[in-house]
Amino acid sequence: MGKGASAKATTKASAKGSPKGSPKGSPKKGAGKGAKKKAGRLDPALLRLAGVLVIGVLAPLLDSTIVNVALRTLSNDLDAPVATVQWVSTGYLLALAMSIPLTGWAVDRFGAKRMWLAALLLFLAGSVCCGLAWNMGALIAFRVLQGIGGGLLMPIMQTLLMRAAGVGTIGRLLALVTLPALVGPIFGPMIGGLIVDHLSWRWIFYVNVPLCVVALVLAWRVLPGDVPLYGRRLDLPGLLLISPALAGLVYGLTQVGGDGRIGRPAALVPLAGGVLLLVGFVVRALRVDAPLINLDLFRARSFSASSALLFLSGLSMFGAMLLLPLYYQQQRGHGAQVTGLLLGLQGLGSLLARRFGGLIDGVGPRPVVLVGAVLVTLGTLPFALGGAHVSGLLLGVALVVRGAGLSAVNLAVMVGAYHDLAPAQIPDASSTTRIMQQIGGSFGAAVLAVVLQGQFAAHPGPAGRATAYGHTFTWAVAFAALSVLPALLLPALTGRQGGGGSDDDGSDVEEPDAGESDARRDVPPGGVAAGLS
Repeated sequence: MGKGASAKATTKASAKGSPKGSPKGSPKKGAGKGAKKKAGRLDPALLRLAGVLVIGVLAPLLDSTIVNVALRTLSNDLDAPVATVQWVSTGYLLALAMSIPLTGWAVDRFGAKRMWLAALLLFLAGSVCCGLAWNMGALIAFRVLQGIGGGLLMPIMQTLLMRAAGVGTIGRLLALVTLPALVGPIFGPMIGGLIVDHLSWRWIFYVNVPLCVVALVLAWRVLPGDVPLYGRRLDLPGLLLISPALAGLVYGLTQVGGDGRIGRPAALVPLAGGVLLLVGFVVRALRVDAPLINLDLFRARSFSASSALLFLSGLSMFGAMLLLPLYYQQQRGHGAQVTGLLLGLQGLGSLLARRFGGLIDGVGPRPVVLVGAVLVTLGTLPFALGGAHVSGLLLGVALVVRGAGLSAVNLAVMVGAYHDLAPAQIPDASSTTRIMQQIGGSFGAAVLAVVLQGQFAAHPGPAGRATAYGHTFTWAVAFAALSVLPALLLPALTGRQGGGGSDDDGSDVEEPDAGESDARRDVPPGGVAAGLS
């Protein structure tokens, strides 16, 4: 919708969720120490909801890392060249990117519970079909089906959690539900290796089946019933612009990241096409009444700053994820298994940083992002400045510090993204944040691949390799330091998240009792069931 209409709709949606005679975000009368103590605990029903959603996203998060381990086996067993086998991963990634923009509309139109179940069914069906695939073409096609389901799951989970979470709890809740994102990179390759070594490659897909079945049963029983927020027509022209745009950008950046060359047609054509289609989508979205993704979200300073940080964190996180394995194997001479174990230290740091969730609820996203950016910078410096003979122990400590910083930044940025948004804006915000992460990650890997390739050319031979890696890691340090600028635009206190909460002056707001009226929460018309669906 247009800017004026959008503002009215947002105001109206927010007003419906506020109790009569009580301004939104105002504290409940008589709220004191008991209220503060109660607000500091995570509600058991909220934990139950989070647990069900975590089980649902565990399969797709494990899947990508498990499958990557088996690509060589797939090439041998299905008699396909490596260039074709790469589409097992690329097809999945493109389908995932193209399905994300649909999420906001689908949640509004059909309800989040129905869409969650549908996405799980798609992923389950894709997994079974992949396991039954008779040749490489069929496997790639079924991986696309898997990718569509996987692309819908994460934004829907964010929508459900942001609507359900109360004041002052979203940081700790995100610290809990993002644990699978840490488990995947750590345990996925190990599980994949065990399956490939001892079972048929088909089991890398069948392993998803029990997880998906359990997730479906629990979601059917635990998630509240579907009450769609409002009827909303699909912006088909917008979908036909943004989905191919994202696919072109992700594919083009993937091609650049493969060999570090941006000028060849295989990378340049999809990148140029993706940029043109994206510009077309933005121009159209600013002019029509009901775009697929409402760009008025970016009028909120905290959302714009968070989006910029999500993009920059992709440069720091995913770019270095490309560099680190190459560094340990090429420069330090470690094998793949030892490299995987060493990189697990970064996951350990991320696990240790889960404590930042409660800190975000107390002091707000801005100081946590600033501290996290400093930790990422410090954790990357030894790789940039250490030279050829840097201590392995120092690098191990640096990985732990780096992992803690990245985890702190990601948690705080996700909290800040929803700070100034009304409930009706949450589905679109969930789609947009996922898009920024996807493009930022692909862009980060591509940029550092280009830099590394150029450094190898400038410093040839084994003697110049340490210098090449050092200069490339310096770019990663610069990206981490650059994230400080948009972080300054984030709120210092959590305030109201997802359309409800206290103002930036830090005033306390008591959580409603489980038996109190649904109107005490800032939820859309239809009550808590509507807010969770």
